[in-house]
Amino acid sequence: MTAPKARTSTLTLAAIGVVYGDIGTSPLYAFREVFHDDHGLQLARPEVFGVLSLIFWSVMLVVSVKYVIFLTRADNKGEGGSLALLAIAMRVAGKNRFSALIAILGIFAAALFYGDSMLTPAISVLSAVEGLQLLAPSFTPYVIPLTLVILTALFLIQRHGTASVGAWFGPVMSVWFITLAGLGLWHIATMPSILLALNPLYAVMLFEEHALIAFIALGSVVLALTGAEALYADMGHFGKRPIRIAWTSFVAPALILNYFGQGAIVLQNPEFIVNPLYRMVPAWGLLPLIILASCATVIASQAVISGAFGHATGNPVAAAPRIPTIHTSASREGQIYIPFINWTLFIAVVCLVVGFGSSSNLAAAYGVAVTGTMLIDSLLLTVVMLLSWKWNRLITGSFAILFIAVDIAFFSANSLKILHGGWFPLAIGLVIFTLLTTWRTGRGLLSTYLRGSAIPIDIVLMGLPDINRVKGTAIFLHSAAEGAPPALMHNLKHNKVMHETVVLLTVNTADHATVPAEERMSITELGKGFYRAHLNFGYLDDPNVPDTLMSLAPPELSLDPMQTSYFLSRETLLAAAQPGMARWRKYLFFWLMRSAASPMHTFHLPPNRVIELGQQITI
Repeated sequence: MTAPKARTSTLTLAAIGVVYGDIGTSPLYAFREVFHDDHGLQLARPEVFGVLSLIFWSVMLVVSVKYVIFLTRADNKGEGGSLALLAIAMRVAGKNRFSALIAILGIFAAALFYGDSMLTPAISVLSAVEGLQLLAPSFTPYVIPLTLVILTALFLIQRHGTASVGAWFGPVMSVWFITLAGLGLWHIATMPSILLALNPLYAVMLFEEHALIAFIALGSVVLALTGAEALYADMGHFGKRPIRIAWTSFVAPALILNYFGQGAIVLQNPEFIVNPLYRMVPAWGLLPLIILASCATVIASQAVISGAFGHATGNPVAAAPRIPTIHTSASREGQIYIPFINWTLFIAVVCLVVGFGSSSNLAAAYGVAVTGTMLIDSLLLTVVMLLSWKWNRLITGSFAILFIAVDIAFFSANSLKILHGGWFPLAIGLVIFTLLTTWRTGRGLLSTYLRGSAIPIDIVLMGLPDINRVKGTAIFLHSAAEGAPPALMHNLKHNKVMHETVVLLTVNTADHATVPAEERMSITELGKGFYRAHLNFGYLDDPNVPDTLMSLAPPELSLDPMQTSYFLSRETLLAAAQPGMARWRKYLFFWLMRSAASPMHTFHLPPNRVIELGQQITI
């Protein structure tokens, strides 16, 4: 096997473990939930065939066509996901009346993602452990405690990183998908006519016969699509080709075979609809399948948790407050651990498991978050296709309308469940949306104030002959790219001295994951020992300012660690009756400012070389 083929095979195996964990565990609950008693759908041949047809064509259209074919083309320097799509949409839309709407959509997509991040571990692990009830009814009281034990262990290991256990993800998930396919083939063989459900006419006839009931059931059909966004989100880690190969040749066939196998077994044994996947194995195989399913759901949950860490550091539009982040791998910058996000998710997941009590109850809440995110993806994709791609407008527009129409249908069907649990992801999304938009607006007001009050650097340079210069280098961190930093002016006012070498440093976070070393630093000499420098990091890069300056600064710039001091501005904010933001949101913004990680920790500045100078600002 040649080297490129070997690398593709390795990446394909890894993608099976990381990318497809969420959608791969959907057979545990998706088909079962369509026939929930509340939906009123009968377990008769026309209804089962109609549901299977809906699942098959939904998977083909949404996953295979929209995500695998279309969305994987919309990459942001090789990166995928809602954040990458948002960055592209903002870039191609430019400064027009739609840019604000695009930004709001992106922020709300990020907010809904956290609702999904809380629901996925809860419903996945709980649905796997519920199989113990089939072994013996006496296990029922232990389902929730055991689920909580597994979830607790999962969140506890996050601080150690996942690089060591990640190598097992691909092989374990491969065994899972092979098992799904094998069970599906076995039961399809007992009723080959089940394959007739591949005909889309059965889905059409289902709506003709049971219009309202079929529409309600559509809200559960979408559970077969949960995790589809990961195909696009993880593109930067594995590449388009391995993700497409894994889906088309392995994952998709296994899932479809299993769903059709579940259809065959419930038509022959209607009572098996309570848990059709576990009923597909004989009694002796039930415990091994429960163990395998539990491992698969833990892997699926791990992928979602890692995605939540990435979203916290990488939203280029929402620009969330910096949160203390721990890099768990010296060789892989994407391996991060954020304690606040980890334990917030853990508390929410525990509350969901205890509060809802079963995977069926959680399923009602799950669909709203998934369909909301999918709809926003379709809207952003439409912007990118129409404004950036050089495709035929009629063809592009037709696909865009189709994608949006399908997602609206799924979201509308799930909106009927808002009172039965669907309120949860919407409530979480609303809270996070409020926090993110408050932060974004507040930072805008603060930046406007700082720019308006900044003294031009030329005026500072003109007054330097009257200032005493001392040996060493002073680095003043400044968020704006022009003017004199407030810390510099306060240093002049109170200390009345200036270092021989002064660097006005601005750290920028790019709208893509990583920035190569050759593009990471730019520096301009201003004269009289002053320099203006810019450091550019991707949202998954570790922004180590001292190390980056030491490695990339020109030789004439003296950066002796023992002779270099870092000056930071610390703002004390006061609320005033000024337009721009409601007073309660200003106090919320002040709290977010106080809670955010300090630049000293974020940029790895040496504590004994940092001087903070405060100022009072009224906004």
